Amino acid sequence: MRIIRGKYGRRRFDVPRNITARPTTDFARENIFNVMENLVDFEGKRGLDLFAGTGAISLEMLSRGCSSVTAVESAKTQADFIKSVAAKLGDPHLKVIRGDVFRFLSSPQGSYDIVFADPPYDHERFEEVPRMVLESGILAPGALFVQEHSKKHDFSSLPFFLEHRAYGSVNFSIFRMPYNEESNTENTDE
Repeated sequence: MRIIRGKYGRRRFDVPRNITARPTTDFARENIFNVMENLVDFEGKRGLDLFAGTGAISLEMLSRGCSSVTAVESAKTQADFIKSVAAKLGDPHLKVIRGDVFRFLSSPQGSYDIVFADPPYDHERFEEVPRMVLESGILAPGALFVQEHSKKHDFSSLPFFLEHRAYGSVNFSIFRMPYNEESNTENTDE
């Protein structure tokens, strides 16, 4: 696994063979992060990686300037791997929560500016994830939310849908939370 760009760009880490996650391909990850960088400045933002797997998304957010990144992963092997990479980088701004994403979403402990969700495509509750994220209260005003999925899913009818991107067989639905009413009023009065 490699970190594509940013302060840790080009760093590579050997993923243990017993990891069962399906990592986002380098090609798809590089392209979706290029799109995301055009929509949000990562510098100083709070990132959240749901179903973190190998942590490639978490590490990419951290490398590109997020002030903190929380990775939520239920599998011990994957969570331990993400912790080991953070330790090798010596970066204290990556927090790994070993736990169930659905439980995490049902009792949020704050809000995030950039949220990425990549549940296993065959997860029995896959279809629920985008709506749960959008309704959970974890998205800060103006937050960007990216849901990775296969081409058989279409989330364009959900609130705050912004656009769909596809890179090979990997698809992404991008959502943008509105800014709060006060921000909108200030912007229109100037």
